[in-house]
Amino acid sequence: MREDEASRTMSIFEGASEKRRISKSSLKNWVLNAYRDRGALALMLNDTKTAVNKLHHMINFIAGIIIAVIWLVILEIASSRIIVLFSSQLALVAFIFGNTCRTIFESIIFLFIIHPFDVGDRCEIDGLKFVVEEMSILTTVFLRFDNLKMIFLNTVLSTKPIGNFYRSPDMGEAIDFYIHIATPVEKVALMKQRIISYIENRKEHWCTAPMVILKELDELNRMKIAVWLTHKINHQNMGQRWERRARLAEEMVNIFKELDLQYRLRPIDINVCSMPLVNSSRIPSTLDYSRKSS
Repeated sequence: MREDEASRTMSIFEGASEKRRISKSSLKNWVLNAYRDRGALALMLNDTKTAVNKLHHMINFIAGIIIAVIWLVILEIASSRIIVLFSSQLALVAFIFGNTCRTIFESIIFLFIIHPFDVGDRCEIDGLKFVVEEMSILTTVFLRFDNLKMIFLNTVLSTKPIGNFYRSPDMGEAIDFYIHIATPVEKVALMKQRIISYIENRKEHWCTAPMVILKELDELNRMKIAVWLTHKINHQNMGQRWERRARLAEEMVNIFKELDLQYRLRPIDINVCSMPLVNSSRIPSTLDYSRKSS
């Protein structure tokens, strides 16, 4: 195996490029991901085959009716009166089932031509994230994060913008946090340097050139700082995404503690305009003690 092929192979496994070896955990994760992709592909092919078979039966039925009418006309079995009667019945059927035929046609266009997702893809629709569970000609079944099945008509989906995480390239990440405005500039620069150094040392997780920027000033007592970086994966595997983000957040917390970075609330002025009168017959302890001594 050539060196470039070996480098590409090592980059597939998590942590292999840095440690120059493939660990058991990274190999296990790669096998599990390959198994999930294979299962999703099998489900997608099965659903596509089922949809194609249903479409094939529909086309055979329509073609059979057309061929029967043509043969009746050619053999002169059907008279003009019968043809007119058949045409009027066909127009009645078209009036009754016209909307259904339109729905089926639009669903076929959406499913086989637009084809925005496959089984197993993680999608975002109306701000909600779903995983495609099953596809048919008229409907698509999605799974929510709590395994609730959501059924959408394909005609409804064709009118909505659909985000597909599986087909997306490497996706970005953003972490925002606040520090006090009185924090020394040297500490802020050192904090940025350590965060960027941590990200660049995790080449198997993050892309190069992360950004740590001062985003805005809030109420003149705190600074909002943002960390912008890019995963080396998309967000199809949401668990892996949050795991990497959590590791980065934990490291940032450790950096804040080591540099003694703090955030303090603004001082609040409290003005007391009046005090209620206190009516009490209790004698103060100091006064009672002075009487006893006298």
